[in-house]
Order: sequence, then C-alpha cells, then structure tokens
Amino acid sequence: MEASARLYTLNYDEAKTYMWAAIFVACNLVLPQVFHLIPQGGIIFAPLSLVILTGAYKFGWRVGLIAALASPLVNHLLTGMPAWNVLPVMTFKLAVLALLAGFTAQHFRKVTLPLLIGVVLVAELAGGLGELALTGGIEATVEDFTIGWPGLFLQVIGAYLVCKYL
Repeated sequence: MEASARLYTLNYDEAKTYMWAAIFVACNLVLPQVFHLIPQGGIIFAPLSLVILTGAYKFGWRVGLIAALASPLVNHLLTGMPAWNVLPVMTFKLAVLALLAGFTAQHFRKVTLPLLIGVVLVAELAGGLGELALTGGIEATVEDFTIGWPGLFLQVIGAYLVCKYL
C-alpha cells in the first residue's frame, strides 16, 4: 500500500521545526497517560515511539530528533515516567527511530507500509543493541518483541494513517 502524502524536511533555522517538535512533545505527554490506563500499556504499546515515528517521517529527522530528545525528559520531569534509570535507553532508542524515520522519508519521498515496517524493525534492532551496550541486559530488548509487538504494529499502522491522511 502506497500513499501519496506530503512529507517535509524542516531545518533548524525554521520556526516550524520547533513548533512541530513542541506539538509532538505535548502529544507525548498526553498519549502515554491514556495507554498507562491499560495494565502494562506503556510497555505493550510504546506510545512515545508512535509519535516520534510519525513526526520524524512527516516533518523530517530534525523535528523527530528534537522531540525524541525532549519527550522522555519532559515526561520524566512532569510525570515521573519513564523512571530515571530507563531515561538514557529510552532517549537513545527514540533518537535512533527519529533518525531512521526521517532519513527514510527524505530518501524515498513516499509513505508505504513496507518502508514503515523496515524503519520500525531496524530501529528496534539498533535500539536493542544500544540498550544491550548501555545496560548489559537483554531481557528488556526481548520484551520489546514478545510483549511489545502490538505497539510495533500500532506504530506502523498509526504512522501510515497519519502520514497519509493528515
């Protein structure tokens, strides 16, 4: 499935870059609260990743990277989540996702399900390797696939629909 969609590559010298990044950070404050109403909802659905993937794919890697770096920290400061010890790993994984999504969209200039699946899987693998290097444990990385597969599916479908229709 391919969508004809407008994809942007915003630069750091554009006010729109920071406006969109702020909007995605705000979304990343609200969306996790909704998913945390479900037992283990944050682990299962990874709502921060959905927003970062969508933002970076639609508006470019710079917007995605700003939101990826700011979202976990702002969330932690305002809600206490993610926990302080998880913050570096989550920030790293979101930054990898933002860069991969933004560069993929910039290179291919189209939105397809196979491209989004590839971005999510490569980001999960690269993020998992980073997590392994940072923590020395593989359990959380394995959970991303065993418990978190609904979130990976939601990321792909959600990003596709938002990029296609908005």
